[in-house]
Amino acid sequence: MWHFIKKYILQPLFLISFGGMAYFNFEILFRGYSHISMIICGGLCFYTIGLLNEGKNWHPSFLFQMILGSLIIITYEYLTGVIVNIYLNLHVWDYSKVPFNYRGQICIPFLIIWFFVTPLCIWTDDIIRRGVFKS
Repeated sequence: MWHFIKKYILQPLFLISFGGMAYFNFEILFRGYSHISMIICGGLCFYTIGLLNEGKNWHPSFLFQMILGSLIIITYEYLTGVIVNIYLNLHVWDYSKVPFNYRGQICIPFLIIWFFVTPLCIWTDDIIRRGVFKS
């Protein structure tokens, strides 16, 4: 029972919380501010990217994990933007003046940035899973 709780409840909660706070602080560092919704978005991004190399029968290359990771981030960012910026009208961010944007919620320049940030997510997730949770 303890193994189940640790693997399927505590570990995901820890990873989502860690990733969310990292994303939140990353935004504060580079933008000067963030929003609470970024904790949820960042946490889900971090956790999902971490799952990419956890499969027993699937071992994607590191480059493929970087590509998928950047697509995961941009997808979560878009979904968060639709909810927070469009439906709730909170105006947390607006990329409408950035080239190659879609509905002002995502853009190609940030997709490229996320591609290069993704390795940090992959490595950090692996360190936490193996170092903290021994999995």
